[in-house]
Amino acid sequence: MNIILIEKGESFFPFSDERAFHIKKILHLKEGESFRAGIINGDEGKATIESITEDGISFNFMSISDASMLYPITLIVGQTRPICMKRILREAVSLGVERIFLPITELGEKSYQGSSLYTSGEYKNILLDGAMQSGFTGVSETRLFSSVNEAIKEAEKVDVKLLLDNQIGAKKLSKMDLKGKSVVLAIGPERGWSNKERELFISSNYEPTLIGSRILRTETAVPSSVMLALSRMDLI
Repeated sequence: MNIILIEKGESFFPFSDERAFHIKKILHLKEGESFRAGIINGDEGKATIESITEDGISFNFMSISDASMLYPITLIVGQTRPICMKRILREAVSLGVERIFLPITELGEKSYQGSSLYTSGEYKNILLDGAMQSGFTGVSETRLFSSVNEAIKEAEKVDVKLLLDNQIGAKKLSKMDLKGKSVVLAIGPERGWSNKERELFISSNYEPTLIGSRILRTETAVPSSVMLALSRMDLI
């Protein structure tokens, strides 16, 4: 953790919380000492430990700077295996993606959306972990959709719409000028997009785009495409 994120008004970590474990066992901090902290999607600052008891750690947060900004990138990622999606979510939020849309796809496994990753709320902890690793307070808005069409409608107002698909890809992402634009990247699941979904993207003004000549796993394509987009947006 390069920053410890807290809810607004939060001032206590029980020892069952991994943040308390990190403070005591990794950082080896004592009463009166401080650690870098921030409000989720809010201000950055420092937290000073007021007391350490058998129950946990009490602290006081002080704001120092405004919230760190997320980048204007929306991801539409077809539902994939939960073990892979954990990596995707962690990497996406670490890279500062603003929104992550996760639709059920025609060729994907429908049961993935009902996995414990979502029903237990585990995905929220993974997003927080990714943000804390990045050292920034921004946490990507993450939403589930029952179809690709629903996700497309929600991303309608984005400036540049790109369909990452080796089957029909024509233009390389690395050659695009995206400076000053908001961008949506649509990346398919393991089995890719169906022909119907491809037609839906094209009719919604998505431009077929290539990351490169190689076919990548979804969990590799996501960070690769985000990094390329950020580079072409002149944000890194």
